[in-house]
Amino acid sequence: MHVMIGNLSFIIPFFTYNRFPLNFPFFVAAPFIILTFLASPYSPYKGVAGRFRELVDITEEGHHLGLFLYAISYTLLALFFASRPHVMAVGVLPMAYGDAAASAVGERWGRRGYRILSGKSLEGTAAMLLVTFTSLMISAAYFSMFNTALSITNQTLVYLIAAFVASIVEGFSPSGFDNLTVPLSTVLIYLRLTGGF
Repeated sequence: MHVMIGNLSFIIPFFTYNRFPLNFPFFVAAPFIILTFLASPYSPYKGVAGRFRELVDITEEGHHLGLFLYAISYTLLALFFASRPHVMAVGVLPMAYGDAAASAVGERWGRRGYRILSGKSLEGTAAMLLVTFTSLMISAAYFSMFNTALSITNQTLVYLIAAFVASIVEGFSPSGFDNLTVPLSTVLIYLRLTGGF
C-alpha cells in the first residue's frame, strides 16, 4: 500500500493545476483521510468497515492508524508542495520505499533489535537508509526532466542527509506514527538544507 500510494508522486507533474491552496493533487488525496479513518478500528461507523473489508484488513495488519496518518501527511504535502513535486517526493518516498524496505528486511533478516518507542532492527534501519537514498536519487533524475534547476550532483549530499534523518526519525517514532513524522521531518530538513528550493 505504501509503495502504491508513493508512486502517485511521480504523476503530479502531469496535473494541469498544482498551485496552493486549490490544487488537484490535494483534492485527490484529501478524501483518503476520511476513508482510512472510517476503515480504522476507531471509526464511529462500524458498518463502513464491512464495505471496505480489504482496506480494513490492510489497516489492521499494520498499525491501526498508520494508513490514516499516511493519508494526512500525503495530503499536507500535496496541499503545500504540489507545485514542487520534487519536494513532495522527498516526504513521500521515504515512506513508500524506505519504510516498506525496513519492514520487509527487519521482519526477514532483523537480528540486532533495538527499542526506543517501538521495536526496530538495525538491519531494517539500514535498509530504510539505503532504499530511501536510492529512491530519492532516482526521483532527482526523474524530476530534473521537468525542472532543469534540479541536478543529481547538486542534490546527492542533501538526499543522503535526508535519508539519514528519515531513518533516525523512523527509529524513534512509535508504531504507525512514522507515517506522519518521517514525511514531514524529511521535507523540513530538505527545505532547510536547500534554502526552500
